[in-house]
Amino acid sequence: MIRREGKRLNKGGEKDRERERSGSRSGLTMRPGPIARNPHELYYLRMQRMREKTDKMEENKATRKLRVCVATCNRADYSKLAPIMFGIKANPDEFELEVVVLGSHLIDDYGNTFRMIEQDDFDIGSKLHTIVRGEDEAAMVESVGLALVKLPDVLHRLRPDVLVVHGDRFDALALATAAALMNIRILHLEGGEVSGTIDDSIRHAISKLAHYHACCTRTAEQHLIAMCEDHTRILLAGCPSYDKLLAAHHRDDYMDIIRNWLGDNVKEHDYIVALQHPVTTDIKNSIKIYELMLDALISFNKKTLVLFPNIDAGSKEMVRVMRKKGVEQHPNFRAVKHVPFEQFIQLVCHAGAMIGNSSCGVREAGAFGTPVINLGSRQTGRETGENVLHVRDADTQNKIYHALELQFGKRYPCSKIYGDGNAVPRILKFLQTIDLDEPLQKTFCFPPVKEWDISQDIDHILETQSALAVDLGGTNLRVAIVSMRGKIVKKYTQANPKTYETRMELILKMCTEAVIDAVHLNCRILGVGVSTGGRVNPQEGVILHSTKLIQEWSSIDIRTPISDALHLPVWVDNDGNCAALAEKKFGHGKGVENFVTVITGTGIGGGIIQHNELIHGSTFCAAELGHIMVSLDGPECMCGSRGCIEAYASGMALQKEAKRLHDEELLEVEGMLDLKKAESVSAIHLINAARLGNHKAEAVLRTAGMALGVGIINILHMVNPSLVILSGVLAAHYQAPVQQVIGQRALTSAQSIQVLTSDLEEPALLGAASMVLDYTTRRIY
Repeated sequence: MIRREGKRLNKGGEKDRERERSGSRSGLTMRPGPIARNPHELYYLRMQRMREKTDKMEENKATRKLRVCVATCNRADYSKLAPIMFGIKANPDEFELEVVVLGSHLIDDYGNTFRMIEQDDFDIGSKLHTIVRGEDEAAMVESVGLALVKLPDVLHRLRPDVLVVHGDRFDALALATAAALMNIRILHLEGGEVSGTIDDSIRHAISKLAHYHACCTRTAEQHLIAMCEDHTRILLAGCPSYDKLLAAHHRDDYMDIIRNWLGDNVKEHDYIVALQHPVTTDIKNSIKIYELMLDALISFNKKTLVLFPNIDAGSKEMVRVMRKKGVEQHPNFRAVKHVPFEQFIQLVCHAGAMIGNSSCGVREAGAFGTPVINLGSRQTGRETGENVLHVRDADTQNKIYHALELQFGKRYPCSKIYGDGNAVPRILKFLQTIDLDEPLQKTFCFPPVKEWDISQDIDHILETQSALAVDLGGTNLRVAIVSMRGKIVKKYTQANPKTYETRMELILKMCTEAVIDAVHLNCRILGVGVSTGGRVNPQEGVILHSTKLIQEWSSIDIRTPISDALHLPVWVDNDGNCAALAEKKFGHGKGVENFVTVITGTGIGGGIIQHNELIHGSTFCAAELGHIMVSLDGPECMCGSRGCIEAYASGMALQKEAKRLHDEELLEVEGMLDLKKAESVSAIHLINAARLGNHKAEAVLRTAGMALGVGIINILHMVNPSLVILSGVLAAHYQAPVQQVIGQRALTSAQSIQVLTSDLEEPALLGAASMVLDYTTRRIY
C-alpha cells in the first residue's frame, strides 16, 4: 500500500514538472514551489519551525501533571501518608494520584485496614497480597521476595514519575528496591531518624535508594547529610501526621469517642493506651517485656485500651500471651486490632498515660503532652519530648508498675519536635520543584557535612532556628523572636498590666502575633523561654513568689497556658538566672566553666554558673545575690531584712538617697539642670552630681560600691568563680569600684578575678531564648 501511494506521488510529481515546462514554453507564469526557494529562505524557515517545536514542548511540559504513586503498607504508615494523599488529590491541576496498597492492610487479623483508605474516598489502583504468614524472620524475608515479584507489573502499568515511600518497614524496602531498579524516582518520608532494632538498617537502606527526602527533624536532616545525601534534595518538612493531629485533636465529641472504645464509666485522663510491638532483633526479650507490661497493667487496675501488635516476627507469640492472660475478657481491658487515626488521636490526647514501644508514643503523643512510658530498646535513639519516661531495661513487673505510678495523670508541655502542622504544603511544593529532565542517577556528596544552621527549606531558602523570648519586667512586657546566633529578629513591647488575667491575655496575644510573624520572617520557632522577676520553679514552670514590682504574680503556672495556646515547649526561669544564661551563650561567659553574673538595675540579682551548669538550689533561691547581707544595721530592704546589697546599691536605693539629698537641698551643684519636683529625681541625677564634684553624692556612691564589692567578695569566697560579669544600667558605674574593693579586701587567691561589664543589650530576652535554643538543639540520645 505504501509502495503504491509512492508511485502515485511520483506520477503526480512528473505531471507537475511537465506542466511547469509547458507553462514556461507558453509564456505562462507559475507560482514557484518549495524547490524554488533560495538557501537563506529555507534556513530561516527551518529555524522558525524549530522554535515553534521548542515552544510547544515547553507548553506541554508546563501543563503536564506530575504522576505521583503513594504506596501504603500498614495502618501506621497510612496515618503519615494520608495527609499527603489528600493534599495531592486537592490539586488535580498539578498532580495525578495513584494508590497502591499492600502488606498487612489486606489481612483480616490486622483489621483489613485497606477499607479506611476506601472510606477516605481514594481509588486504590492496585491491591497486592504480599504477606507470607508465619510472623517469624523467614516469613518477613519471604514477604519481601513476594512483593518484589509482584511490584514490577504494577509499577510498569502505572508508570509514576515519583513513588512516595514511608519509613522503615520491610514492605517499604521492597517498594524502594523495585522502584530504584525500574528507574522511578523515590521520595522517602522520615529518613535519617534513629530508633533501634532492624528498623534502622532498613530505614537507612531506603534512604540510600531514594532520590528525594522529606525528614521530620533537624537531627534527621543532619544524619542524611552525614550519609552523603545531597542536601539540595532534602526537605525539612516535619511529620505529615502532625498536620492532621494538631488541627483535629480539639474535638467537642472526644468523650463520645473515649466511651465508645472504653465504656461509659471512663473519665478523661483516667485510662491508658497500650501499644507494644515485637523487636525483631530480640524477639524473646520483647515477648517477655510484653508479658510484664500486661501484668503491670492488670495490677495498676485502670481502664486500658490494648492495640494488637504489628505483623513483625514475634507478633503471633505476643497475641498468644495476651490471650493466655485473658486480656480480651478482662473488665478493665479492651483489645482491638485497629482504631481509625482521627479517633486514635483523641484517645492518645486525653489518656492518663500511653505505654509500650510504638513510635506514636515518642512522636505524636508529645504534641499533646500525654505522659508516655517507653519500654525496651525499639525506640532507642529517637528524639523525644520531656513527656517520655524510658524503661529500657524493663526486666521486672515492679519497675514498669512504678513507671506507671510516676507518669499516670501528669500533663507535660506540648512538644513540636516532629512538626509544626505545615508539613504537607512544604512536601507538595517540594514535589513541584522536581525536574523530570534531571539525570535519574543519584549523586552522593562525599565527604562534606553541611553546617547545622544551613538548611534547604521548600524554596531552598535558609530557615532560621529561633526562639520566642518573653521578659516580664516591673514596667514593661516584652516579647522577641531571637535567632540561634543571638540576633533579635523582631521585638514587641507593651506596658505590663497590673492584674493576672489581663497580663496572661496580653502575653498570649503578643506571642501568637510573634509566631505568625515568624513564618513571614522565615524563622522556625523551637519553643518559648520566659524570664520573670521573683522565685521560679523551672522544673514545673511555676512562679513561686514574685517581686513587689509585679502584682498578682505568685503561685502562677505560666508554662501550661502558653504551651497549650502555642503548641510549643515552654521554659521559665528567674531574670537573674536568664542573664547568666545569656552571658554563657552569647557574652563574656561563653566557654567559661565557672562565672557569676550580677544584675545592677532597679534591684540587684544574678545567676551562678558552676561547671557549665546553672545553680538553682534546693528551693530555687540560689543566686539571690541582692539579698546577701553586708551589714547588720544597714538600711531596710524590700525583702524585710536590713543591710542587703540591694538596700545599698540598687537603682531604687540610689534614687531614695538622691531624693533625700534633694529634699535637703544638697544634691544640686553647678552645671546640673534645675530640679524642682522631687518625683523626677533618679539615680542618674545622683551619679551626675557625683561626677560634678558633689561630695555628698560621692559618699553615697562610694558606700554603694563598697557594699556591692563586699557582697561579691562573699560570692568569690563561696563559689570561687573565674569571672564576674556586671550587667544592667548601673554596671559601667560599678565596675571600677567593685574591682578595687576585691583587690583590697578579698583573699589573695581571689584578688586576681576579673570583673567585666556585659556587652549584651538585652540579657533577659537573650537568656530566655538561650533556654530554648540550648535545650532543643542538644537533645541527642
